[in-house]
Amino acid sequence: MNIALLFPGQGSQKPGMLHRLPDHPAVQRTIEEASAELGYDVLTLDSPDNLRSTIPVQLALLTAGVAAARALEAEGVVPEAVAGLSVGAFAAAVHARVLTLSDGIRLVKQRAELMEQRSPEGYGLTAIIGLNEDQVTALIREVDTPDTPVYLGNVNSADQIVITGSFEGMEKVSSAALQSGARKAERLDVAVLSHSPLLQPIADALTQTLQKIPLHPPRTVYVGNLRGRALRNPEDIAWDLANNIAHAVRWYETTIVLQELGCTLSIETPPGHVLTNLAKQSIPDVKSLALADSSLSYVVRQAILNRS
Repeated sequence: MNIALLFPGQGSQKPGMLHRLPDHPAVQRTIEEASAELGYDVLTLDSPDNLRSTIPVQLALLTAGVAAARALEAEGVVPEAVAGLSVGAFAAAVHARVLTLSDGIRLVKQRAELMEQRSPEGYGLTAIIGLNEDQVTALIREVDTPDTPVYLGNVNSADQIVITGSFEGMEKVSSAALQSGARKAERLDVAVLSHSPLLQPIADALTQTLQKIPLHPPRTVYVGNLRGRALRNPEDIAWDLANNIAHAVRWYETTIVLQELGCTLSIETPPGHVLTNLAKQSIPDVKSLALADSSLSYVVRQAILNRS
């Protein structure tokens, strides 16, 4: 019986998220390691004021994911597969030992800084619930123009699609989606553009940085963002990490692949439970837990039971 470890992306952040991590020596060591790499106390990242910026958000998510995963590992929970949504993919790569935490921090910091510098004003992400990918794509084609650009951002489940682009373009798609039967269309708490071809220069910059970083074969299967496929080659993982910023994330396919790999339990690292809820919807035969909603000891016990 296999275990999948899931790492959430931007939008799941919460004030105090790093302070609510499990009280465990592995967490403390990770906090100290991240602080040493950054040159300041990483616990300052999760204040309400700091979380208004994508830089502390992405660094806090990386730290939280790696710290929680290390605590689980110290208690004997070693996953057969890892996957992370958007910036969560970097935490997945660190836990799979493709990257060191130090290199992961360097990459995420560069990614977030470039996003903050280069994301145009008036752009973001919107979640549409109740329509499938083909339906949303058709609405995007009707709205997308040079003046109101809008793109497919994330395919989170069969009927939860995230669009990205200009506020005006997203509003037009949202209105059309609701008229077409969508249950909900909601702007996400993400202050920058993401998963858009407009950000290809950032992907190119990350590719250049990754070419200078030692990469290691993953010790566990890494399931990618862009094609929803199991990746075992470090160069393929590096490509996935660099380019998820400029392309749609196919998370629904990722969850299906995890089930096909024989995963019967998925565990989501803090701070959220969005990926847990998506897994329950997309792969109901797989038991899904969010560490943010449970104690470390409870999750460890469930992992042990899953192995038996």
